[in-house]
Amino acid sequence: MAGSTTGVLFRVTTFGESHGPAVGCIVDGCPPGIPISLEAIQADMDRRRPGQSRLTTQRKEGDEVEILSGLFEGVSTGTPIALQVRNSDARSRDYDELKSLYRPSHADYTYAAKYGIRDYRGGGRASYRETAGRVAAGGVARQFLAFRHGVEIVGYVLQVGGIRADVTSDRANRAEVEESLVRCPDPEASEKMVAAIDGARRDGDSLGGIVEVVARGVPVGLGEPVFDKLTAELAGALMSIPATRGFEIGSGFDSIMLRGSEHNDPFVMRGGQVRTETNRSGGIQGGISNGEEIVMRLAFKPTATVMRPQQTVTTDGEAATFTAKGRHDPCVLPRAVAAVEAMVALVLADHALRQTAICGASVRGTLSSD
Repeated sequence: MAGSTTGVLFRVTTFGESHGPAVGCIVDGCPPGIPISLEAIQADMDRRRPGQSRLTTQRKEGDEVEILSGLFEGVSTGTPIALQVRNSDARSRDYDELKSLYRPSHADYTYAAKYGIRDYRGGGRASYRETAGRVAAGGVARQFLAFRHGVEIVGYVLQVGGIRADVTSDRANRAEVEESLVRCPDPEASEKMVAAIDGARRDGDSLGGIVEVVARGVPVGLGEPVFDKLTAELAGALMSIPATRGFEIGSGFDSIMLRGSEHNDPFVMRGGQVRTETNRSGGIQGGISNGEEIVMRLAFKPTATVMRPQQTVTTDGEAATFTAKGRHDPCVLPRAVAAVEAMVALVLADHALRQTAICGASVRGTLSSD
């Protein structure tokens, strides 16, 4: 079984539990000679870490990432890159009650049914803490993509509950995203989102929403024509993030309201290259990147842990009432942006290497030109 490993050539395995000694990842397949900045990886980790604002869980983890192998004098060696983050503020006693009951809408029951055993301390591998390894690995992939291909990936919160931002993917930038407590680059919507999340926290409840992410400068030709379409692999990677409930690319579900003549992207010549006049396809056609921005949206459910009484059953099948304790996110969206960007980077890095392996030197110049 390889349920904790993703990728074909750029392979990543995450490890660790929410209340274990550490979480982290092994990145295998990063080419040699890529400058890797620990500071840049740490910047991504800081955007994901708990306790960063009043809108997130108040678990206090510095999430300081250590690189254990695979780098020499700041450059990748081509050997596996091991990254680790120590857990320092776990409070396992907050979860003692969970030894004998299943939390509604969590993985407690399904993990027990699958494995016959479960780590009840904070959810174990099902905890959002697992994404620390993804974000660390994504930091490596992001730097590879920028160095080799000039790819830029920007994610942001588009919607929280019924509050939707007025943002266009072609103008969003990381600096504006990071100015917002909720990581929404629309100041007016951001203020309303913050108030809504604060309100949900006071009510002992939670909110869901949508993260939009755009990948710019992606080379033409990444992806496969049938089962490993770039669309499908991005969807699979993003939907593997905890609490996700839906994926869209380009015009997404809104396309059902259009006729084909309205939805099609006309081809034009721009700067001596074949481009599309519009981008309703979201940068991918036939499962293969077309050189336009890849624009995706990912829906997150309301956080399952709420501070209100909920009906459940014990591990013996007896009816019970459960009220959560401990420290939890009233809305995962502000921290989810980093994980969304990371998973996009991992898929694109893997497909960039796969395309080079398939086509060899004939495409190397094309893949490096952007």
